[in-house]
Amino acid sequence: MSKQLEQLIDKIRTVPETVEFQQVVDVIDRQYDYTPTGFTNGPIDTAVINKPGENEGSCKIFSFAKINDLDQTQTLNCFGNYYRDDVLNNPEAQDHANIRTFMKYGWEHVSFDTEALKRKEP
Repeated sequence: MSKQLEQLIDKIRTVPETVEFQQVVDVIDRQYDYTPTGFTNGPIDTAVINKPGENEGSCKIFSFAKINDLDQTQTLNCFGNYYRDDVLNNPEAQDHANIRTFMKYGWEHVSFDTEALKRKEP
């Protein structure tokens, strides 16, 4: 694991309130090759269905979190201000469907059509 990746995961686990979405995506982009893939978030009757190329930030975050064994709270904190400000401060809003759905159902109902991220060769 690279030092940069190690530092980010440590930050997510120890000072999650300082994690920013773009910071996480930047590390993902530097450390992984990304292949757009479809993914489903939530139980079948209320699922958010994301086609390949849609909601790529969410796809990257969820894939990264799964690869690195992040729990539900740690994963949500990877969304930074989208989670902390937009979602938590506006619980009745309808935006950020992937975050809101993941808050309700967690990892149990997240599935990918194919592998979205693969570690880059050193």
